[in-house]
Amino acid sequence: MRLWRHVVSVLAGILLCNAIAAAAEPVDLELVLAIDVSRSIDDEEAALQREGYAEAFRHPAVIDAIQSNPNRRIAVAYVEWAGTHYQKLTIPWTVISDAASGRRYADIIMGQPRVSERWTSISGAIDFSMRVFAISPYQGTRRVIDISGDGVNNNGRPSADARDEALAAGVTINGLVIMNDRPVPGFYGSFSQPALDVFYRDNVIGGPGAFVVAIEDFSTFAYAIRNKLIREIANLDHPVDVARSGD
Repeated sequence: MRLWRHVVSVLAGILLCNAIAAAAEPVDLELVLAIDVSRSIDDEEAALQREGYAEAFRHPAVIDAIQSNPNRRIAVAYVEWAGTHYQKLTIPWTVISDAASGRRYADIIMGQPRVSERWTSISGAIDFSMRVFAISPYQGTRRVIDISGDGVNNNGRPSADARDEALAAGVTINGLVIMNDRPVPGFYGSFSQPALDVFYRDNVIGGPGAFVVAIEDFSTFAYAIRNKLIREIANLDHPVDVARSGD
């Protein structure tokens, strides 16, 4: 009898999981935007990140990229992260399908308060983003974590370990790195600071078509974010160049 109850319980669990999966709304992409809010991100960088993502979701070319896919919609979650002690789902899963929903999402991004926390745990950001996927009510054809930051992993487990676990689960990780001459916390004395784009290529990104975008000129920040999102949304294997804000 106990064995029979166990079998029934297992079967019920399987049926429930299948029912939840079947009920999930299909989207072309589940995208986690993982934004660095560590203290190495100064006020200028914080504003540029936020304004860059808001501007991108208002841009017609980004909306065109969304609507070029079969389901004509994506689901986006906005995560802010710093050290292992701080990861936050700032904006929960939201569907963007047209210009109106893109503008609404941009307004929500711009309405978030400025946060600054200690340390830089890219591994913590990846692990938290995986938990965010686990609570997604959507079923994406692809799952991507988009990590933006200005420092190497200096807190928590190695970022490559978190990266490898995410890749094993079928998630792609892309990077957007803010290159500047400010010192990165966590590297002192005889330790040399690795080039940030090289660190991301070796220890952060991975999966089909994974890439890093390096921003060296703050005047092109919004441009870089816009083109990066188009490449992710349209699943392109090459860079794009959508420079003008209204076309």
